[in-house]
This record gives sequence, C-alpha cells and structure tokens, in this order.
Amino acid sequence: MRYAQGGGLTPGEQEKRELLRLEVAERFARGDRVEDIARDLRVTARSVRRWRHAWRTGGADALRSRGPMAVERLSGAQWERLERELRRGPLAHGWKDESQGWTLKRIKLLIGRLFHVGYTVQGVWKLMHRHGWSAQVPVRRAMERDEGAIEVWKAQVWPLVKPPRATWAPTSASRTRRARG
Repeated sequence: MRYAQGGGLTPGEQEKRELLRLEVAERFARGDRVEDIARDLRVTARSVRRWRHAWRTGGADALRSRGPMAVERLSGAQWERLERELRRGPLAHGWKDESQGWTLKRIKLLIGRLFHVGYTVQGVWKLMHRHGWSAQVPVRRAMERDEGAIEVWKAQVWPLVKPPRATWAPTSASRTRRARG
C-alpha cells in the first residue's frame, strides 16, 4: 500500500495501518510465512520483513503507531474555515483573474492571512491532499454541452477510434521477423 501521493496518512488511515500491523503480529506468533502474509494482506514482503524484525525486538508494541510524523498546524476548526473560504473562490479574496482558480501559492497566502501560519507550497499540497482535495477542476460546464450526443459518441464512435487491446500472444523484438510459437 502506497501512502497517499506523498501526503502522508490521515489519522483514520494511520489507525487502519496499525490494525494491519497488529494482525501481522498475530500471524507471526502463529508462525505464518512472510510471503503468505504479504500476499493475503496485499502488502510488500519487504514491509512484512521489516515488521517481523520490529516484532522480534519489541513485540507487538513495537508495531503500534507512534502518531503523526508532524503535528498539523491547522486545528479542525481552522481547517473547516479554510474549506469554507476556498469554496467562496479566489475572487472573494481579491484575486481578479477568476479563470485561474486556486493555486497552491494562493492557498498558502490565504492560510497566512487567515491564521498567521506559515506553510511552504509543498506543505500546502500535502495538507490539501491529506484532506482529500485534488487538482482544481472547473465547476461549470459549457452551455453548449449535449449529454445525449456525448453518450452516442461514446457508444458508437469511440469503439471505432479506440486502438485494439494488446493480445497475450508472444511478440518479437525484431521488426523484420515474426515471433514463433
């Protein structure tokens, strides 16, 4: 399991991960193999080996979460206020070019103005990602958009345009000779 795009885990995700590690500890005690544990729990064998080493040296307590790597600078109430302000849009906060929307730099400045808390642009990206925000997508759709025509295009035109799927059949690395088999 990869961490959420470098943004770290939310407290709920940390708790799930801890429960997973504690389940692994029970399986270590039963004598299950690393490869079996990794396959059953859909984690890497390397992670299971690292957890086994920690379990051998410190028991199940060594697999418990140590809490967040860093304390989040915004409280829950501040985060809720930030979300409300972001939903109001950049125009409400003095940025005139509505077409650009929110950028990380603008959100960084907004956090500084509202809460007098400093973040880096990368820190803002991690913060937003950790709370489920992603890249800005336009809220409005074109007035000329015709949903019926789009569905027809998807059903009739796209299958003709889409390239065929790659087959399972062996291929040749040579451009001049066909594969045997």
